[in-house]
Amino acid sequence: MQTQLEPSPSRPPVVRRAAAGVVLLLAGALAVKLVIGFVMAIFWTVVAVAVVVAVLWALKTLVW
Repeated sequence: MQTQLEPSPSRPPVVRRAAAGVVLLLAGALAVKLVIGFVMAIFWTVVAVAVVVAVLWALKTLVW
């Protein structure tokens, strides 16, 4: 007759720790990728605005 109130864990804690570490690494990699994507989006938006301003300045200088 067993006297344990809680069932024994089916997986050892080492496996759960390893799985948690893998999940943490994947979440960190995804977060870094999202941040880099956000920074690149801002960068290319600034580049596009600078190109438009440069073209407008050049047209103003040549035409008007």
